[in-house]
Amino acid sequence: MDIGITLPTSGRVSAAQRTDFAQRAEANGLACLGVTDRLVYGTYDPLIALAAAAAVTRDIRLVTGVMLTPYRNTAVLAKQVASLDHLSGGRLMLGVGLGGRQEDYTAAGVSSRGRGRRQTEQLREMKRIWAGEVRGVAGGIGPEPAQPGGPPLLVGGDSEPALARMAEVGDGFVARAGSAESFARHRQRACAAWHGANRAGEPFGVGKIPFGLGPLAEEAVRRLVNDYFGTAGARSDHMVATGLVTVDAIRAAVADFESAGCDLLIFTPVISEAEQVDLLAEAVRDR
Repeated sequence: MDIGITLPTSGRVSAAQRTDFAQRAEANGLACLGVTDRLVYGTYDPLIALAAAAAVTRDIRLVTGVMLTPYRNTAVLAKQVASLDHLSGGRLMLGVGLGGRQEDYTAAGVSSRGRGRRQTEQLREMKRIWAGEVRGVAGGIGPEPAQPGGPPLLVGGDSEPALARMAEVGDGFVARAGSAESFARHRQRACAAWHGANRAGEPFGVGKIPFGLGPLAEEAVRRLVNDYFGTAGARSDHMVATGLVTVDAIRAAVADFESAGCDLLIFTPVISEAEQVDLLAEAVRDR
């Protein structure tokens, strides 16, 4: 199992801090830099954030985990994704999802009704675009992705339609942030959908979990949960409890996710300082 880390993309984090964060992740041998996505929130666009990270790194993989696609124009999105894949030398893995907040769709001026069906068709169309399908007198929509056929597609969501979408057009899945037990349940259902679609092998599985190390970590988890999800009370307490705030807890989670069949585990720091990269790398080294 590979270990990655989520890149802080808040506008409150300086360019120098993000550069340091990305370069430390690569220097420490972490497998990927992940990014999240929301429209109505103070974060950068995920593809632009990863493009900036690609410019200051050489080998580390770049993962959207996940990017909300239904309110985006499909042809433009396909071009943006192919551009990033090409510019980064084929380091992109595109995780996609629907999102659970109506406000993002309202702000984009797009209905959320039928968004799952729309995403399925988007993924089909992007694959056609990346394969070079002619769209005009100049040919197809370029550039050609560095990875033949386009970057790997990872589908978020654990509903039956989402799993069917993953099995039809995806290469794997992104599970909701949470425990190894919840990842294992998602993986079992994803594999059933995969084999039901007569796909060979097994889907690539990505897990996500928040972490923070240091004396302020637990309070940082609570602040992030309340800020990002706009919630408090029992749900907040539950989500705070799943955050990893000790080295022993991180090591136990790594072992549990690996046993659950996770291929890539992305840790999301609740503290944006680049020192968290070093602390995570030290915690998982020689596991």
